[in-house]
Amino acid sequence: MRPMHAHGAIGHDPTRIEGEKVSRSVLRRAWDFAGPYRTALIGFLLAIIAGALMALVPPLLFRRIIDVTLPDGDRKELFFLALLVVVAALGEAAVSLFERRQSARIGEGVIFDLRVALFDHVQRLPISFFTRTQTGALVSRLNNDVIGAQRAVTGTLGSVVSNVIVLTTTLIAMLALEWRVTLIALVLLPLFLIPAKRVGRTIQAITRESMDHNAALNSTMTERFGVSGALLVKLFGSHDEETGEFSDRARRVRDIGIKNAVYNRTFLVALGLVGALGTAAVYFVGGNLVISGEITAGTLVALATYVTRIYQPLTALTNARVDVMTALVSFERVFDVLDTVDPLADRPDAVELPAPVGEVQFDGVTFTYPSAEDDARVASLEVVGGIEAPLGPTLHDVSFVAEPGTTVALVGPSGAGKSTLTALLPRLYQANEGTVRIDGHDVLDLTRDSLRKAIGVVSQDPHLFHESVRSNLRFARPDATDQDLIAAATAARIHDVIAALPDGYDTIVGERGYRLSGGEKQRLAIARLLLKDPAIVVLDEATSHLDSENEALVQEALREVLSGRTALVVAHRLSTIVQADQILVLDEGRIVQRGSHRDLMVAGGLYADLWTTLVGAEDRVDPRPV
Repeated sequence: MRPMHAHGAIGHDPTRIEGEKVSRSVLRRAWDFAGPYRTALIGFLLAIIAGALMALVPPLLFRRIIDVTLPDGDRKELFFLALLVVVAALGEAAVSLFERRQSARIGEGVIFDLRVALFDHVQRLPISFFTRTQTGALVSRLNNDVIGAQRAVTGTLGSVVSNVIVLTTTLIAMLALEWRVTLIALVLLPLFLIPAKRVGRTIQAITRESMDHNAALNSTMTERFGVSGALLVKLFGSHDEETGEFSDRARRVRDIGIKNAVYNRTFLVALGLVGALGTAAVYFVGGNLVISGEITAGTLVALATYVTRIYQPLTALTNARVDVMTALVSFERVFDVLDTVDPLADRPDAVELPAPVGEVQFDGVTFTYPSAEDDARVASLEVVGGIEAPLGPTLHDVSFVAEPGTTVALVGPSGAGKSTLTALLPRLYQANEGTVRIDGHDVLDLTRDSLRKAIGVVSQDPHLFHESVRSNLRFARPDATDQDLIAAATAARIHDVIAALPDGYDTIVGERGYRLSGGEKQRLAIARLLLKDPAIVVLDEATSHLDSENEALVQEALREVLSGRTALVVAHRLSTIVQADQILVLDEGRIVQRGSHRDLMVAGGLYADLWTTLVGAEDRVDPRPV
């Protein structure tokens, strides 16, 4: 698989980055995120200024020692000046610690705010966003790009400001001491700046390529190290192929790392050589001025000390625009996710669902899965050439009423629209035409939180977090007591299984519940639903993983618990919905039959055909009226 590249953001070519203009909107929004830390940011910048000024003090003290103190033989002044050098060093160290503290406070604060904002926004996006998005790429966006944005605030900004201040103060000090020697030092800069700029571009390109390959590695590991991915690899026995592919990608990361290290060392060596050349030029020119009596030896030493402080800041500033643009890429990629519009967001005038009783009504509902253009999406997080939603409506003019406390079964061949219909109820998707109502309220007029609190779902493959049984159960109701957990588990016929686990309710079930059998997971999910105590229950193949004995037990428990609740039951095992109050038969998104089991068997048609095919002639219930 090829690594994913960002679409819509600034590309990976540093020369292109250099030519881009800084987006004012990105800068403004980045500044808004740094808003709560502006006081700390001011302290951070003041610390940089103080540190730069303190760094100027020792060379001036050395100048005094060489020019005045030593010729005069003043031991007392020598001690005092040496003490000042130590005090200046201590002061610079203290300022550096304060600067680092402020930097960490700002950076970690921005990381915290961005991560929370991203997590909150992403988890509110519709389920279609997650079906389109690569999980590994999304996690990388929430980690790597957030850290990159933090560096933009403290690292890049701090570096640019620090370099400007150090360069400015150092040049002022050098010009004040001797302008001719300063000019000599500056004349040598082109010998270094031109190649340094090219090396900087190359290093930047290598670094970004390395980030791309690392992102691809992370995505691969996220997919393969998940239980489902690991199980797939094991079942198909492709360990060697997987290791080979991973090795190829890791090898590219290794090779790029070696190249990056060589270029970085070359850059540092070049910096050292030019610094040495500049120092030699300063000593040569300055030495002649000392010999001719135009400057003192102490001034020459101070100048030679300062000259090493101007090359590195100047070099960094030549690539400052590229650095700033590269840092802003992270902010752009973060904002790319934050700006994803949620098409299912609550209306401004949405109201809470008051005391739900469970009446469900579908009135002329037609639904087509949204296309990429109409859906919540971030193109850079999607698989290139990924599967698009099917064309045409999935549901056509669906109408029915489920009275409070009744059970409505949804049956039909695969792809008939059964699960899609139930997904419209909690607004996982939104109908294109028609109205879905609960207790007479259009679901679009209700807040999602209150709507979903009234609905409980047990799906065909229930998800369990990699946490304890207790935590998985309390996900439905955080304030549930231990007695509540036991009561729900007992009703779902799973308490004895949990009690037999090594740590009982504190046993970690493993990612997606892979330490439990399919039937045990299903019953645990049912217990979680019972804890939620919703007015409306959706059972999407909820008993599909149970053996006959467990199915009978759970069906008995469900009949007791669902008494007084409205239930929508999706079932391929038709024997489980014989007692439903109403059976809706769907085919190609339309309700083609409706009625009780006995009525539908008498009428013949698709339901009777499905019954004969799925249940078998030997188990066929006599359709004749009693």
